[in-house]
Amino acid sequence: MNLAIRSIHKYLSLFISLQLLLWTISGIYFAYNKIEMIRGEHLRTLQNKDVPINLAEFPTITGNSIMGIIRLDQVIFKINTSDETFYLDAKGKTIKPINSSQAMEIINTNTSLQSISANKILTIPRGAEYRGRNLPLWQVETDHPNKVNAYVDGMTGEVVAIRSSSWRLWDFLWGLHIMDYVDRDNINNLLMKVFSILALISSLSGIALFFNTRKKSIS
Repeated sequence: MNLAIRSIHKYLSLFISLQLLLWTISGIYFAYNKIEMIRGEHLRTLQNKDVPINLAEFPTITGNSIMGIIRLDQVIFKINTSDETFYLDAKGKTIKPINSSQAMEIINTNTSLQSISANKILTIPRGAEYRGRNLPLWQVETDHPNKVNAYVDGMTGEVVAIRSSSWRLWDFLWGLHIMDYVDRDNINNLLMKVFSILALISSLSGIALFFNTRKKSIS
C-alpha cells in the first residue's frame, strides 16, 4: 500500500508540477499588483459638470430600463426593451454613432491620456482585450509609454475599458491560471477541474506518505 501511494504521489506530482508552478507564479503577480491599476482606473479623470436637461418634447416610450448619459455635453438616453436597445436624444430622436474624432476627444477629456488615432471595431475575436463590450466600439491608441489602448462605446461614448501592457500580462497569466488559454474567461472548464482534482490527490497522497513514514520512524 505504501509503495502504491508513493508511486501515485511521484508520478502525479511530476505530471502537475508545471501547472502548480504556473498557479504559483500567476498568483504572486496577482497578489502584488492592484487590480485598479491594472484596469487603468488611475488614468480616468472625474468629470463633474452640470448639463441642462429639457424633456418637454420627449415622447412616451415603453421599456424595462433607462439610463441617462452625458456624451460630449449632450444628454442621451439608453433605453432597453425586451427586444432591442434604443439610443435617443432629449427630444426622443435616434442619435448617430460617434465618429473617430469624437472618440479621440472623449479620451482626451475623460482620461489623462492623449489620443493618437482611433480604429472602429465591428467584430470581437476570441480572447480580444476588449471582449465583453458592446459593438460598435472605438479603439483609441494613445501616446502612453505602457502602450495603452482605450475603448469607447460607439453609441454612448462611455470609456468602457483601458488596456495596457500590464493588463495584457495580467490577462495572459490569468489564462494560464484558469487553464483557459484562448478565451481566458471560463474558470469552470474541464481542464481546470481535472487538474484541480489531480492536485488534491497529489496533496493528500503526500500527507499520507508523511504520516506513514513518520509512524515507521517512531516505531
